[in-house]
Parts: sequence; structure tokens; C-alpha cells
Amino acid sequence: MTSLTAHVLTYLYWVFLLLVTSGALVGAVLAFKLQKRAHAIGSAGALAAGLLVAAVPMPQGPSVFGIVLGMLAVALAAIGGGPLTVLILELATRNTVPPGSHGGILVEDGATDDTVATSGVHEVLRGGLTIGILERVAVAGAILAGFPEALAVVVAIKGVGRFTELAAAEARERFIIGTFASLIWACACAALVGLAVV
Repeated sequence: MTSLTAHVLTYLYWVFLLLVTSGALVGAVLAFKLQKRAHAIGSAGALAAGLLVAAVPMPQGPSVFGIVLGMLAVALAAIGGGPLTVLILELATRNTVPPGSHGGILVEDGATDDTVATSGVHEVLRGGLTIGILERVAVAGAILAGFPEALAVVVAIKGVGRFTELAAAEARERFIIGTFASLIWACACAALVGLAVV
């Protein structure tokens, strides 16, 4: 293969990878704004396609491509993880837990695994959208910065911050499923960059 052909193939590879990642980000933004399952699934499919493309060994392209891909991946991690996490939570819980007015869920007062609930309900796990965005930015940024150990810090801070809200089984289940879905999404977005720039 000639040098010119190699340069053209490298350029086309990076343009295609950036287009696929941009497509995933557009799908994520639409899913975030319109709250439609199809857009969240499309965004996840585009991310999966991007991971497959990034796994193809190619010569290193210009550094600007890697920087742009990194910025797109962090934006995709922040925005796309929310709709995907909501989709996974809906599939896992089948909407059996009523939503609260501030983004959390409603649980019965005093509800635990061993006791009968007292009167009333209250909202737990409020602010999950904002916490999720910050969590995914921190995770993707830490991985891209070469400091994956920071994931333990992120999970610890989140767990300590939510500890008092996890008395009800519904809250624990939602916390665990949501955290795993969010972290996996952020790690996949960071892996996209890691695979492409190696």
C-alpha cells in the first residue's frame, strides 16, 4: 500500500468514526429532549457501531481528530447516559414505582424489607439527572485522563451521598441498576476514544 493510500484510508477512517460518534450524540440529544425510546436505542446502536469501527487497527491520525473524538465522547457520555439509564430502569422495574415530582421515586414512609409501612409517602433519589450527568462526565474524563482509579471515588461519593435514601428496596434496586447502567455507558464512551487513539 502506498503512503498516499494509507493517508487517505486513515483520513476516511477518522471521518467515518467522527460521523458515527456525532450520530450517536445527535440520537442522545433527541432522546434527552423528546424522551423517546427509539432515539435512546439508536444512540446506543451508533455507539456500538463506533466501538466496532474504533477496534479496527489503523495508523494514528492527526491529533485534532483524537481531540474532537474525545470531546464528542465526553458529551455523549454526559447526555446519552441519561435516556439509556431511564430505558434500562423502565425495563427492569416495569414502571412499578411511582415517579416523584422532582425526578425521584415515591416510597412509603418507614418502608423496609422487615417492617410494615407507616402512613404516607416521600420522594427519594431526587436530582438523579444532574448527579448522573456529573457522574458520567467524571468517569469518562477520568478514564480519558488515564486515571481509572477515580471510578472508585465517584462510586464512593455517590453511595455515601445516597446512603440515607436506600432504606426501601425499590430505592436500592433503582440506585444499583441506574448506577451500573450509567457507569457502563460512560466507560463505553471513553473506550471508544481509547480504542481509536491507541
